[in-house]
Amino acid sequence: MGNHSVFSEFILLRLSSDTQTQALLFVLFLVIYLLTLMGNLVMLMVIRADSHLHTPMYFFLEQLSFLDLCHSSVTVPKMLENLLSENKTIFVQGCLAQAFFVFATGGTEACLLAVMAYDRYVAISSPLLYGQVMSNQVCVRLVGSSWGLAFVDALINILLAVNLDFCESQTIPHFSCELSSLFPLSCSDTSINFILLLCSSVLHFFGSFVLIFFSYTRIVSTIVNISSTSSRSKAFSTCSSHLTTVILFYGSGFLSYLLPTSGSPLEMIFPLQYSVVTPMLNPLIYSLQNKKVKAAVRRMFRKYVNSFT
Repeated sequence: MGNHSVFSEFILLRLSSDTQTQALLFVLFLVIYLLTLMGNLVMLMVIRADSHLHTPMYFFLEQLSFLDLCHSSVTVPKMLENLLSENKTIFVQGCLAQAFFVFATGGTEACLLAVMAYDRYVAISSPLLYGQVMSNQVCVRLVGSSWGLAFVDALINILLAVNLDFCESQTIPHFSCELSSLFPLSCSDTSINFILLLCSSVLHFFGSFVLIFFSYTRIVSTIVNISSTSSRSKAFSTCSSHLTTVILFYGSGFLSYLLPTSGSPLEMIFPLQYSVVTPMLNPLIYSLQNKKVKAAVRRMFRKYVNSFT
């Protein structure tokens, strides 16, 4: 390592250098985070409490809401703290822990979205066999595999990163810790880390996207062959919420990683949408576009009100 000095803390990128702007951003992101918590907790409560929603589709939606809670809670609290703090620092160990959970929850969501696409494909193409194909055991295994694959993948990448020495620079060009942002700061050889992260990303995230694309290709093929216009409309409506979520997740995710790095705070728009805004929007997307969820929310609200009268 020569004369390099190893750092024990990183400095996270400021979203703004203006104090008043930082205060406004703090209020904005605090409101978004509270709405994220409230929306996803309500979704979890509604699905658990209403027997009409005890189906595979809503079981997966329940997992998505829990994931959004986790993913948002990994990054937003630290970002809120830094908006009010003079020192935008995070310990190396804490940064690696955050990077692990960002990778793990993001990877799980990518797998879960692929599982949900397959669920919609089975429901539309084989409605009579849907209950048999998507049994409770199959659903639990699919969700367990999504969590397990993502966490093992994240653990392998983080264990390899733990041995790195960071001494090139203290400043991370991001509002949170991600592995791709940490490697350029290391004075150790990161070639193996880069190759492993690239392979993980291609196999995990791009692989999930290919499965989603294949499922929707079959879904569109099935819907086109339906003779009734009303049946075609109903079949497509069951996919609209999921398709919107996929576009938000992969659209902002791809843009945040494909855009060239210049160090400008404007580059944070897509990562912020991916990590902060999308978890807030998902409960709204599924509640506003889904009649069963809206009906279940009304039933729970009436039951809650009646308990006080």
